[in-house]
Amino acid sequence: MIRVVLADDEPAIRVGVAAILTTDPLIEVVGEAADGREAVELVRRHRPDIALLDIRMPRFDGLAAAAELAAVAPDVSVIILTTFDEDEYVASALAAGAAGFLLKAADPRELILGVRSVAEGGAFLSPRIAQRVITELGDGLVRSRSARERLASLTNRERDVLTLAGRGLSNQEIGRELSLAEGTVKAHVSAILLRLSLNNRVQAAILAYEAGLVAG
Repeated sequence: MIRVVLADDEPAIRVGVAAILTTDPLIEVVGEAADGREAVELVRRHRPDIALLDIRMPRFDGLAAAAELAAVAPDVSVIILTTFDEDEYVASALAAGAAGFLLKAADPRELILGVRSVAEGGAFLSPRIAQRVITELGDGLVRSRSARERLASLTNRERDVLTLAGRGLSNQEIGRELSLAEGTVKAHVSAILLRLSLNNRVQAAILAYEAGLVAG
């Protein structure tokens, strides 16, 4: 059996989702919670295979619950269930350790498939979300390759300066890091902007990020 703890602040949603899940003879809903804090307590008590969490709940939302469960119950897989598919929710859910992201408006068969897939050790994104993620990853790879190609024209010293500028350091701070005079750093920055056809340091920082020189 796949044992599930379900959390949603809307009682009607909980009833509906539980009814859908239990049409599968291999799925059992062992606990229902109205918020993330209650969900964490139910997970501690029942040790289910899956915690199915609404992303927006009072007191303690699904993202906060997912992050806590990753620490206190790492063997329990988390699936986020929501009516929202905005990029920031998807990214936040995955960053919190969720193995799945499902939309409440999805076909009931998709909900069951998602739970079963995650219970088997896989990951599952609602197809509508998966398409967006794939598109964004593809766009990101194209931007990254383009940025790296643009930086190929820089000298090693200019790349060092760009990396530190991308981290938000001032010319004076860069100079201290690289043992350079502040005026020399300023000249390097000007050369970088000119060579890369950039207007300011913000654009330079974005390019450094896209090229992988600095973290987000």
